[in-house]
Amino acid sequence: MALARLAPERPARADAPRPRGPSDSILVRGVGRVPVTIRTKVLIAFVGIAVLVLAVGLFGVRVLAQSNDRVGRLGALQVRSNAFAKLESDTRGIRLLLDQNPGTEFFKQNPGFIIPIGRAKNEVAIDQAVRNALLRLGPAIEVESLGFAPSPRERRGLRQIRATRVQLSLVMERIIDSVIEGKPDEHQRAMRNKAHELATRLYQAAGALAFATRVTTEDEIAENASSYTSQRNLFIGVATGAIMLALLLGFVLSWSVIGPIQRIDTRLAAISSGDFSGHVDVSNRDELGALAANVNRMNDELDRLYRELETASKHKSEFLASMSHELRTPLNAIIGFSQVLRERMFGDLNAKQEEYLDDILASAYHLLSLINDVLDLSKVEAGQIELEIAPFSLRDALESGVVMVRERASDDGVSVELSAEPEIDPVEGDERRIRQVVFNLLANAVKFTPEGGAVDVSAARLNGEVRVSVSDTGPGVAPEDRERIFDEFQQTDAGVALREGTGLGLALSKRLVELHGGRIWVDSEVGVGSTFVFTLPARSQ
Repeated sequence: MALARLAPERPARADAPRPRGPSDSILVRGVGRVPVTIRTKVLIAFVGIAVLVLAVGLFGVRVLAQSNDRVGRLGALQVRSNAFAKLESDTRGIRLLLDQNPGTEFFKQNPGFIIPIGRAKNEVAIDQAVRNALLRLGPAIEVESLGFAPSPRERRGLRQIRATRVQLSLVMERIIDSVIEGKPDEHQRAMRNKAHELATRLYQAAGALAFATRVTTEDEIAENASSYTSQRNLFIGVATGAIMLALLLGFVLSWSVIGPIQRIDTRLAAISSGDFSGHVDVSNRDELGALAANVNRMNDELDRLYRELETASKHKSEFLASMSHELRTPLNAIIGFSQVLRERMFGDLNAKQEEYLDDILASAYHLLSLINDVLDLSKVEAGQIELEIAPFSLRDALESGVVMVRERASDDGVSVELSAEPEIDPVEGDERRIRQVVFNLLANAVKFTPEGGAVDVSAARLNGEVRVSVSDTGPGVAPEDRERIFDEFQQTDAGVALREGTGLGLALSKRLVELHGGRIWVDSEVGVGSTFVFTLPARSQ
């Protein structure tokens, strides 16, 4: 009888074609087919991502090191360029001094020069300024005072500058001496021309050094900018590639796990709904593949067991339904002959015999009720009950049920009251089956209500349906029993203590109400009472 609840409706169809998704890609399936555990796959993925991160980090360190080297070279070139630029400026100043005329800006800015008495004072001052500038230039062109190691080409240039400086210094000493000694102007003019030529060579040599260094510095700056751009783009490309590889690795690994889990979950959902017609397709060679194989084996085993149970249940239901006449015939004979004896049609009875006949009749009626419930429930599950749907008066059905239980309720000191709204009628359904449901609920309410208690029956239209409620002041139903009591042969502790009933009344009532398209449930509070409610579709008025 519980088979219908375990597998309520067996679909007679195969699994529909499953739409393709990310888990169906060749790469994802290839990872799934690798014969290692999921733990190993995850570990490999983490190691791969760590290697990618390490590679990006090492490449970044290399790029920074190269950039640092370029900055260092550029800084050294800047120092070299500044030194040679100062040398060029000093030699240019020497040459400009030789070109100076008296009263020029040089004398306004250098008023402290000593002008020898008796000679052309301004010319002597210029000659002394040139000599002093040459003296200051001497240490500046020594290799030890440069602060860097010059290249071979620069060393040759410096040697040329030192030699020219020495020559120019000697010429300037002779010029100053000739001026002091008063030698002829022709002699001084020749030496001054020589000095001017040497100063020009000195300036050109220093300028060549400075120019070469400036060109090298500018080339280094341009190369640095170009290298920075290329290295930056390369680093961005490597980092982007690493990120894409990491994302691809995570995507492939995750879908190699998620896809099979989703397919297994879909198949398990189908199995739980009673569909054993398909298999889950998982090609993984790991734990998920083993799980999918177990699910398929479980599906096949459940399918086999279901078919066996279905066959057994069908045979059981057919047997019980076909045996209704055979079971009722001897019981009706027992009841009939017991009634004949009780009516004293064949003689008087003593008190003990009458008591025994009452027990026989009570037991026979109870057994007949039990057989009827079992047969009705079997017919419902076998699909052999056809409802005779027709409009009927629900109020009359409720009043009939109250009349049937009122005698026993009065004997037990329980009051039964009915309150039904006039607009509940008419209702469409099988009147005999609805009366059976009402009687079961009322009989239970009266049975569990203690002396002095009350049973209230009410009916009303609500939200397009008719709702019938049967309330009692009995012991109530515990929360954990509120679903179980609607199963076959299930009773609460109070029902077991009373030793009445078989636990079929509520199960049969539930099936009959559901056949009508309604619902049935219980609202209860332990120690206060219970309210059993069922609904029926209302007929349009």
